[in-house]
Amino acid sequence: MTISMTSSHKTKMLKTKTLWLAPLSAAMLMLAGCNNSSTPADSAAADTATDAPTSIKIATESSYKPFSYTDADGKLIGYEIELVDALCAQMQAECEVISQDWDGLIPGLNAQKFDAIIAGMSITPERKEVVEFTDPYFHTGIILIGKKGDDISVGDLEGQPVASQRSTVASQYLQDEHANADIKLYDTQDNAYLDLKSGRVRAMMSDKVTGIDWLKTEAGKDYEVKGQEISTDEDAMGIAFRKGDPLVAKFNKALAELKDNGTYDQITGSYFGTSSTAAAQKAVATTDLKEVMVVEDDAVIATEAATN
Repeated sequence: MTISMTSSHKTKMLKTKTLWLAPLSAAMLMLAGCNNSSTPADSAAADTATDAPTSIKIATESSYKPFSYTDADGKLIGYEIELVDALCAQMQAECEVISQDWDGLIPGLNAQKFDAIIAGMSITPERKEVVEFTDPYFHTGIILIGKKGDDISVGDLEGQPVASQRSTVASQYLQDEHANADIKLYDTQDNAYLDLKSGRVRAMMSDKVTGIDWLKTEAGKDYEVKGQEISTDEDAMGIAFRKGDPLVAKFNKALAELKDNGTYDQITGSYFGTSSTAAAQKAVATTDLKEVMVVEDDAVIATEAATN
C-alpha cells in the first residue's frame, strides 16, 4: 500500500489565464521582444521560477522503528518522516513519502520510480558506486542482542545461528568478521526479531538505535545487549539520490539550515535524547566520565564506553 505525506508548508500555485491576442498584436509583441533586452522585473520572475517548489517522491522502508514505521492506522511515522517533513518545508517543496521493500530501494531509485531514499541507509563505498548521498543526518553503531542469562558474545559466534537484516551494515559486519557463524538473513528487522523470540536463532546483530528501541518493548523485555557497541567506518546515514542529481545540493543546504536554526536538534532529541551515539559521545567529551549509561523510563538500556 502506498502511503503519502506532503510538507506542512505548501506554496500555493497561481493559475494564469491564457490571453489570446489578435495576430497583429502578437506580431508587435514578438517584434518588441526581439528589440528590447530583459528588464530587472523579467530577471526576478525568472529567478522565482528557478526557485519554485519542486515535487519530490521519497521512498522509505516502513519496518525500521524508530526511523520509519507505520502506526495503527497505517500512517508512516518516525524520526526520518519528521526530518523529511522539516527538510521539505525548509525548501518549500512538495514531498510524497512512499513505503518500499528494502531490497527494492536502490533499484527503484535508479529506475526513476522515486527521487530519493531515506531509510536508515548507511553511506558505504559499495552504495556510493551506484547512488549519491547527502551529508550524514545520523550516526549509529551496531550491537549484538541475545537472551538475558545467555553467555553468548561477539567473540563466540562460531557455528551459532545469528540473525540480521539483509544488505545492512550489521549483516555485512557479520559476513566480513564472523563468516564462521551460521548467519541467517531476513528481509526486515521484524522478521529477524520473530526468529530470535522463537529460538530459531540465538542472537541478532542489529543497528544500535533500532535494536535498543526493540529492547524497550514488551517483546524485547527478556533480551539485552551483549557486550559493547561495535563501531564501524560505515555508521553514517545519508539520503540517497541518483548520481548527479542537483537535489543533493538542495537537501544539503536545507539540512545545514535545520541544524543552524535548532530544528534538527529538536527532532533528533525528541526521538533519541541521550540514547544516540552522538549525544552519548558529547556527554563524555564534556565530563571526566569513563562511560555513559543510557537511561530511559528509569531503566538502564545500555552502557556506552567513552570514545574521547
